[in-house]
Amino acid sequence: MLKELFAIFKKDTLLDKAYRRSYRMVDITWEMFVEAKKSLREMDINELVIDIHDRDIEVNKYTREVRRNVLSHLTVAGTDDLYSGLLLVSIIIDVERIGDYTKNIVEMAINHPAKLHGGMFEEDLKRIETTVEDTFKRVRKIFETTDVQDAEKLLSDYHWVNRLCDQRVVDYIKGSDKNVSSSDAVSLALYFRYLKRINSHLRNVATSVVNPFDQIGFKRR
Repeated sequence: MLKELFAIFKKDTLLDKAYRRSYRMVDITWEMFVEAKKSLREMDINELVIDIHDRDIEVNKYTREVRRNVLSHLTVAGTDDLYSGLLLVSIIIDVERIGDYTKNIVEMAINHPAKLHGGMFEEDLKRIETTVEDTFKRVRKIFETTDVQDAEKLLSDYHWVNRLCDQRVVDYIKGSDKNVSSSDAVSLALYFRYLKRINSHLRNVATSVVNPFDQIGFKRR
């Protein structure tokens, strides 16, 4: 678990540098998500405060840097820190994927003619968006403090998100909301799906604090 390895990351090593880079990646993807959501849901003109593609390139650069630093550290340190290195590489895969999904949201916003309204499921959509933003904040703190109780509470509090996202996707496939255009229906189904995937990758990071390596991303048995 990440908590057991935090002391290693505190040392002045390449592994510590890799850890701090991954922490920065969480910050960047959080910023990307906020701006992507604003572009899709709050603006008729798709103007962004930040360049999402530049941020995504930055995240990808950090991903490669973390991998290099982990590999370089393990080459020198041997197998003693192998577990922590594998754990960190696993975490950054999830963070990098979050960046990809936020970029997908922006690409959808660019091609959508106006700000996207959730129709009959607007309240569900707002609830999910608020929850994902809160999950970013809580995961950021958990990643820094490795607090097991905070991680467990997060995983418990928001276990409903993915299930609700799946249900709404099915609703749009079945045409449950007759008052939305085909363009909006497609966009909303994709958006619910993207929100689910972002939430899932954030939860995977949280599980790294409470689960052994082989169970990261899964429910505790």
